[in-house]
Amino acid sequence: MKLHKCNSFCCCQFIPPYVSENLARAGIESARLSFQQSKQFRDTRSAKPVEMKKLTGMAPVASASRMVYDSQHLWEQRVNLVRSEGEPVTADDDVNKIYDYAGITRDFFKNFLGRNSIDNLGMDLILNVHHGENYMNAFWDGDEMTFGDGDGVIFTSFAKSLDVVAHELAHGVTQFTANLNYYSQSGALNEHFSDVFGTVITQYALGQTAHEADWLIGDEIMGPELYGEALRSMKAPGTAHDNPLLGKDPQPDHMSNYYTGEEDAQGVHINSGIPNKAFYLVSMDIGTDKAALIWYTALQKLWPTANFNDAVGIIVEAARLLTKDGKMPLGTTQKVRSAFKAVGLPS
Repeated sequence: MKLHKCNSFCCCQFIPPYVSENLARAGIESARLSFQQSKQFRDTRSAKPVEMKKLTGMAPVASASRMVYDSQHLWEQRVNLVRSEGEPVTADDDVNKIYDYAGITRDFFKNFLGRNSIDNLGMDLILNVHHGENYMNAFWDGDEMTFGDGDGVIFTSFAKSLDVVAHELAHGVTQFTANLNYYSQSGALNEHFSDVFGTVITQYALGQTAHEADWLIGDEIMGPELYGEALRSMKAPGTAHDNPLLGKDPQPDHMSNYYTGEEDAQGVHINSGIPNKAFYLVSMDIGTDKAALIWYTALQKLWPTANFNDAVGIIVEAARLLTKDGKMPLGTTQKVRSAFKAVGLPS
């Protein structure tokens, strides 16, 4: 049994704090408790020193095996190992879903991007389901992923969403590449890259093209009270939700509406809408698979304090180099630059 911990990289949670706060104000008791737990996770993370050993690349190569633990509704991780790599299905649908979705995500990174698991050294995938009581969130804490069941009314199980699983696993990939600080613009880029790979892998699994996809983030976890809503829209940031429970979607789609407040660690889930829109525009132009390769190439060249302007320069340069290498069609560099210009970047 291992108690929950967060490290200083990022206790990156799927549900933004402003959504949890709004639900709590609306009188949803499970949302209030979930928000308190999430705040505790963030506070614990910020108090921990950076574990630089995770970034040395000197760890032994592992087998990228999946290990699914049942938290048994305790606020702890690795309570009971219920399914390991290669073992048969269980009677628990959450266990089977998260096992499959982690496999899809792992295989996409390996087969399409040449990455051997989260750390590129075959890091095993530790997945915890049934975390806490009606916990309305999921998170990556630096070395494993943890998923709540939701309350079945506002949110359903987070383990049953490929989008959520891929999003949280991608936070790990970001940690072992750019290691983007989870604050302000670097934090918004951190969330942006997770949204990118969440939607890319969902489209891949469903066999969708950029034009067929809905480009929604978090629609899969909406319970009966919110069915049809979403947390974010990469196609149209600011339109994903607007109701008494979730509140109004605060994401901007252009730098002219950039959020400058202190909420949400200076807008990590809010301002990510700006680069999200640019990725959508590029994908609609050249295809999601090609856009994903450009963004993944750029991610490996960014650094912890990179801001939006830094990212634009690196992403455009990645497009140019991939075009030079024959992996992108001519004109791709200009299309990427044009997409960022459409959202006011570089600013």
